[in-house]
Amino acid sequence: MSAQTETHGFQTEVSQLLKLVTHSLYSNKEIFLRELVSNAADAADKLRYKALESADLYEGDGQLRVRLSVDKDAGTLSIIDNGIGMTRDEVIEHLGTIAKSGTADFFSKLSGDAAKDSQLIGQFGVGFYSAFIVADKVTVRSRAAGYGADAGVEWVSAGEGDFTVTNIDKPERGTEIVLHLRDEEREFLDEWRLKQIITKYSDHISIPVEMWEAGTPEREEDGETIAATEGQWSAVNKATALWTLAKSEISDDDYKAFYKHVAHDWDDPLIWAHNKVEGKQEYTSLLYIPSRAPFDLWNRENQHGLKLYVQRVFIMDEAKQFLPQYLRFVKGLVDSNDLPLNVSREILQDSKVTQSLRSALTKRALSMLSKLAKDDAAYQTFWDQFGAVLKEGPAEDMANQEAIAKLLRFASTHSDEPTANVSLEQYVARMKAGQDKIYFIVADSFNAAKNSPHLELLRKKGIEVLLLSERIDEWLMSHLTEFDGKALVSVTRGDLGLDDLSDEEKAEQEKQEADSKPLLARFEASLGDKVKAVKVSHRLTDTPACIVADEHDMSSQMIKLMQAAGQSVPQVKPIFELNLTHPLVHKLADEQDEDRFGQWAQLLLSQATLAERGSLEDPSEFVNQLNSLWLDLSR
Repeated sequence: MSAQTETHGFQTEVSQLLKLVTHSLYSNKEIFLRELVSNAADAADKLRYKALESADLYEGDGQLRVRLSVDKDAGTLSIIDNGIGMTRDEVIEHLGTIAKSGTADFFSKLSGDAAKDSQLIGQFGVGFYSAFIVADKVTVRSRAAGYGADAGVEWVSAGEGDFTVTNIDKPERGTEIVLHLRDEEREFLDEWRLKQIITKYSDHISIPVEMWEAGTPEREEDGETIAATEGQWSAVNKATALWTLAKSEISDDDYKAFYKHVAHDWDDPLIWAHNKVEGKQEYTSLLYIPSRAPFDLWNRENQHGLKLYVQRVFIMDEAKQFLPQYLRFVKGLVDSNDLPLNVSREILQDSKVTQSLRSALTKRALSMLSKLAKDDAAYQTFWDQFGAVLKEGPAEDMANQEAIAKLLRFASTHSDEPTANVSLEQYVARMKAGQDKIYFIVADSFNAAKNSPHLELLRKKGIEVLLLSERIDEWLMSHLTEFDGKALVSVTRGDLGLDDLSDEEKAEQEKQEADSKPLLARFEASLGDKVKAVKVSHRLTDTPACIVADEHDMSSQMIKLMQAAGQSVPQVKPIFELNLTHPLVHKLADEQDEDRFGQWAQLLLSQATLAERGSLEDPSEFVNQLNSLWLDLSR
C-alpha cells in the first residue's frame, strides 16, 4: 500500500473542544491517563468478543494488555494496546468527530471561565481528546485486527484546525498513542508518577496495564554476587475484574474508581449496589447511580444500557435489554453464567434469562433509589438530575408502579419554594381528616401552578395540592391514577369531590345553583359553541371565572403535549365555571344590554382561558374586546 497522506479538517465541535481543552486550566490534569487507558482496555474487550467467532483475530497473541512507554529524551509518553485496532476510515471517523451526542448542548453551557469550563469538560467525558490536556502534539498509529501489516494508519494532530492521516506498515495489531508532552507537563514522564495514577484510576481494569522495568547489572552485595537481571514488562495494576471479588476485598475508593472507568465520568457516583446471585440463575451485577446527568440523556438516538459480560468475557456495551428506558441513567455491568458466549442482541431480545435478569436488575435499581431516598440531600441531587426521567416509569412499568410512585417528588402548596421535595407518602401523612383524594395541578410553570385560580377553595380549606410544571407531568399523571388506595385528582377537571368536607355550605350551594339558572342560560346563549357548558363554580373564591376540562376530556396540558409532538388534536370545548360570589358576576347579572353582556361574557371566557392555557387563539380579539369595554366604561 502506498504511503497515502491526507489532511482533514476537524468537525467544528471538535475544534472548539480542542481549543478549550488546550487553554483551560485543569485542576486535575492526570485524568487524561485514566481516559486513554480506559479506551485501550475497551479495545481489548472488543477484540476478545470478536475473537469468540474468529480466533484468528488474535494473530497468535492472545495475551491482551496495555503498555505505557516513556522516552524522556524525546519528551513522549506512549499508551500501547494490542486490542481491536482501527482501519483508516475508523481513524478518520472516531478521531475527527465527537461521536457522543449532546454536543450542541455541551457548548451552549460553556461560560468562558476556564476553571468552570474545565469541570464541564470532565462531566462531558472527552475521552481521546483529553490527550491534549498535556500534549501539544498527538500521534496515533493503529491497525485493525485481521488485516495485514500494510493496513496500518498514522494520525497526527497538534490539536488545532486539522489532522493528517498516512498509510503505514504496522506489524502488530492494536493502537499506539504517542503524546508529545509540553515542557511544563514533564512530570508525566516520571515512572513513579505514572504508576501512582494507574493504581489510583485503573487498578481494577481486567487486563494488565504494564510498564517497563529495567534490568540490573551483576553486583556484589554483603560478599555475595547478585546475578544480573533482564528488563521486563510488569503489570502495575491488579488486573482482576473488580466485580468478581468479594465485597470485603473492595474499598469505597475502589468502587468509585471503577465507576469512573465504566461510565467515563468525572464525578463520584451517588450510590452503588454489588450483588452476586447463585442458585437457579447465576449472575453478578454492579450498578451505579451517577451524580450528574450526561448531556445526551434525552437524545432518542443515543444508546443507553449496562455493559454485558458472560463468564467474565466482555460481550457488549450499552446492552439496553437489562433495564427499562426510565432507568437509562443507571450505569454498571452484569456478568451472567447463564447466557451463551456467542450471545447476540437478537437472542437477548427474547431470552427468558434476559427477561429474568431485567426483572431482578430493575428491582435492584429501584431498591438502590429507595435507600438513597433516606438521605434527603443526596436524593435531592439525584432528583434534580434524573427526576424527569424517572417520571416515565409509571407508564412504562406497571409491575413496579407503586415502588416508582414512592420515589417521585413534587413541589406543593405546603411550601412556597419551587423545590420538588414532597413525596406522595408525605402528602398522605398530612391529609386532612376525611380527605380521600390526592389533589394536583399541572401548569406551564411553578408560578402558574401556584397562583392558579383553581387552587382558591382548596387553599382556603387548608388542603395541600401538588404543583407540577414539567412537560412530562401530564403524561405521568394520566398513568399514575392512584396511590395508597387514594385517587389522584386534577383540580382543573371535573368535580373536586369536596362535598363531604363542606356539609355546612352544601345547602347554600344548592340554593345558589337553583337561583343562578337564568344567568347560566344567558352565558350559554352568549358564548354558544365556544364552551361545552356553563356551571356554578365551587372551587373559586377570589376569581370571577375559570375553565375546566370535563372528567373524560383531554386536559389543556395534554393538548399542548400532543401538539408539541406534532400530533393532531380534536377540538375540546371547556366547561366554563362562574363564581357567583364575585362582584363582577353580580354586576353582569344586572346587565340589561345583551350586546354588552355578551362582550363581558366573552372577556371573562378569554381571561379564564388565558389563566388556564397561557395563550389565546386570537389575542387581538381579546385586546379589542378589552379596549371596547374600557371606552364604554369611560363614557
